[in-house]
Amino acid sequence: MTETVTYSTLVLTLLMMVGLVFFIRASTKARLETRTLVKPMEPLALLQELTTYFEGRSYAVAAAEAEAQRIVLRGRVRPSLFLAGFLTLLAAVGALCFALVLTNLWPAYSTGFLALLGLAPAAGWFYWRGSDRDEEIILAVQPNAASASPVPTATVTITAHRDELIALEQTLGRQG
Repeated sequence: MTETVTYSTLVLTLLMMVGLVFFIRASTKARLETRTLVKPMEPLALLQELTTYFEGRSYAVAAAEAEAQRIVLRGRVRPSLFLAGFLTLLAAVGALCFALVLTNLWPAYSTGFLALLGLAPAAGWFYWRGSDRDEEIILAVQPNAASASPVPTATVTITAHRDELIALEQTLGRQG
């Protein structure tokens, strides 16, 4: 009976470890989204306002295409020390759980199993290496159909990291 429980715990712990590996891998994934912003102002004025906003957030203009009315901004994304430590802690807890289950099954190799804890810093290193990268923000003015309204409206499509879009929406919400 006890051996059955231990083997089923081993299977569940292996599933947990698979989930942990995918969670650590996902921490470096680029989360790009596209949003459309419509404001009652001149399209080029909105494009300039957005460019100024993102330059204030440490992005620099990398390319500007006048015909396409498109601007590409580039900035360096730095990894989070907190998240690197958190992922290392999660990996250490996962490795400890795995080592304890293996130690219950095969007590003669307990020292070797506890050595699995030495792999935990690899999670923080993987995150740190994968998250330190350049990211782009693409601002593109969409042509508007002729409207009967005397106030011009601007439609800009923004492709950027999800967190940058959330920060932009919060800033626009405070302004508008």
